[in-house]
Amino acid sequence: MNEITAPTRTEMIRLLNEDLAREYQAIIAYIVYSQTMTGAKYQHIAGELKLHAAEELAHALTIAKQIDYLNGTPLTVPLAVKQSDSAEDMLRFDLENERVTIGHYRQRIRQAEAMGEYALSEELREIIVQEQEHLTDLADALGIDTPEIG
Repeated sequence: MNEITAPTRTEMIRLLNEDLAREYQAIIAYIVYSQTMTGAKYQHIAGELKLHAAEELAHALTIAKQIDYLNGTPLTVPLAVKQSDSAEDMLRFDLENERVTIGHYRQRIRQAEAMGEYALSEELREIIVQEQEHLTDLADALGIDTPEIG
């Protein structure tokens, strides 16, 4: 594994704000998708998406708290949410967003530890557990294998 250079606090705040924007995106996507997904075969996963939205809100609060701890200001703008009339497309959008998010959090954990910010890395580990559950739920709903994070 490559050696990770410890980011400055300012850089970590910027990176965490990028993560926060992805959490906001996830909250919005899960809310919209859970309410607009149609078809009997998608009713169970639509209910799961509502739960995912609440979990993503908890993640956003955790990330915002860590940004504040580092003396930064949490941003207020989400990444763009892709839209589609197709339930399968919505699930694929969510799957890809979760895959990307997990990759970023894995990197962020290594960076936090390089900084000596072990509490931050522990908070991120707890988030990753739920994000991986979301990834698995989405892959199952699509009838595919869980994708590699890379």
